[in-house]
Amino acid sequence: MNTPSRRIAVVIATLTLAGLTTACGAIGNAVDCNQVSQEITKISTEFQSSVTSAATDPKAFEKASQETAGKLKTLAGKYDGDLAGAINDLASVFDGMKLDNPSAMTDSMSKISSMSTKIQSACG
Repeated sequence: MNTPSRRIAVVIATLTLAGLTTACGAIGNAVDCNQVSQEITKISTEFQSSVTSAATDPKAFEKASQETAGKLKTLAGKYDGDLAGAINDLASVFDGMKLDNPSAMTDSMSKISSMSTKIQSACG
């Protein structure tokens, strides 16, 4: 994987981790939101590790994105309402990531931030 691809993966993971850890981890929020934050942080970390460790495989990014989307969909299945919808929306962002489509990647990166906000709102 080329250096820009790694940078994209790091940016995506960082946006996801920063947004969710800040709001959902706040004292006083529901236990479910703390759990969601921890699980999404774990999934994001696994995504980043998968992408950065497979530098010689150009399809690794897409594979990692698909696996991350699947994990997020499984996580969403544990919840209901707005929270489940927000997690499924984040899964859709990862599901649509393709390195061969730079405009889609840029769109995905901007959507991650809004999905994090949506999850935070569902936790509030």
